[in-house]
Formats: sequence, C-alpha cells, structure tokens
Amino acid sequence: MKRQLAIEIGMGTDLRGEDSTKAAVRAVGDALHRNGLTVADALGFPKSAMLVDIRVGVPDPASVDLSAVAAAAPYGARNVEAVEGGLRVATASGATIVANAVVSVSFDMEEA
Repeated sequence: MKRQLAIEIGMGTDLRGEDSTKAAVRAVGDALHRNGLTVADALGFPKSAMLVDIRVGVPDPASVDLSAVAAAAPYGARNVEAVEGGLRVATASGATIVANAVVSVSFDMEEA
C-alpha cells in the first residue's frame, strides 16, 4: 500500500527567458533542498524505493519538459504532472514565469 511520508512545497522562477520548464525545475529544487529526508534510511528502505510524485503549477503546462523536471529529484521512481497555475508577470522586456511545486514522497508499505 502506498503511504505518503513527506510533502514539500517550493517556488521557482525564470526571470527573463519565459521558460516554464526552467521555473518548474527550480521550484522542485527549492522544495527538496530545504530538507534532508532520512525517512528511507530510518525505515530500512533504499532511496530507490521512494515513490516521488511531483506536481508543478505553471502558466503554460503543455510547454513543460516533464523529464527535465523529474531529473530534479535525485532518488526514486518519479511521477511528474504539470498543471495550470503559477504566474506570468509582465516585465519591460517580456515576462517572468513563476512556478509552484508540490513534491510528495511515499513508500510501498504494509499496513501495521
């Protein structure tokens, strides 16, 4: 049974390139780099057993390279979804893209 053990939230931007993928990768990095998950070691699971679900909100979800976003998570089986969200902020030279990410870490575990 899939059991969620951690959830992290992050934000990333692409200030000038209007690149939703770049902003999404940065949002995942922001979510993951504020913690040191030791749950795999604590439970005796290899890090490769992590089930990592990533959802990123960006203004243009169809433009996101999901494999690039998945690569931002260093361990586990990754599932990535891009949905409409985030922000597109007009600037004098174009736009800034803001992405939000939710990263959930689960393991396949038996019920106690």
